[in-house]
Amino acid sequence: MADLRNYQSRAQTGEMIDQGLRTYMLKVYNLMALGLAITGVAAYLSFQFAFANGEITAFGQAIYLSPLKWVVILAPLALVFFLSFRIHNMTVSAAQTTFAIYAALVGLSLSSIFLIYTGQSVVQTFFVTAASFGALSLYGYTTKRDLSAIGSFLIMGLFGLIIASLVNVFLASSAMQFAISVIGVLIFAGLTAYDTQRIKELYYEADDVAVAGRKAIMGALTLYLDFINLFMFLLQFMGNRK
Repeated sequence: MADLRNYQSRAQTGEMIDQGLRTYMLKVYNLMALGLAITGVAAYLSFQFAFANGEITAFGQAIYLSPLKWVVILAPLALVFFLSFRIHNMTVSAAQTTFAIYAALVGLSLSSIFLIYTGQSVVQTFFVTAASFGALSLYGYTTKRDLSAIGSFLIMGLFGLIIASLVNVFLASSAMQFAISVIGVLIFAGLTAYDTQRIKELYYEADDVAVAGRKAIMGALTLYLDFINLFMFLLQFMGNRK
């Protein structure tokens, strides 16, 4: 009888942990989806405000042609570093607000893609990215295989990709850009699965509400970045240029 009670107790504990993990991961995905929605709306509205009757507006000149464009480009990078380093000292609501502002700034900086690619191809690429991301993240969540070794390799590859991209700014080689795009898709496809597994492993049932909330926000930010980068590299393949 004692063994039966112990077994039932362990089973109940396991069910509670599983339920807590599902709730935690659902919050991560919901926050990520919210960030993507904010980015999409911000990008579309920014582009709409930038042009009127086929002519560029003062707002468009400011964000695309003036020195302010560098603020638009660099502000999201500054904010993501701020959130990453300061989140442990922030309240959950403050961290969520910062994440939302960051997503809006990314949307503002990405609005220029509508100058380069047709709206239809942007939408098509988004749905392809969403389907690919969903499959890769599901694999990372369900697989029993330890992806840490692959993750370390991908992170090193990411640094190499960044260096190659900076070099190609000066070389302007189309062949090198094509290679960078191919490697970028592969790296962020792998990172999507790896990061999902890592976020899952960070869950701890004894965390208080604040700690769990901060973990969920950082998890959402990580997957958001994977999605955005995967989308941008795929767009270079699938996007129809104007």
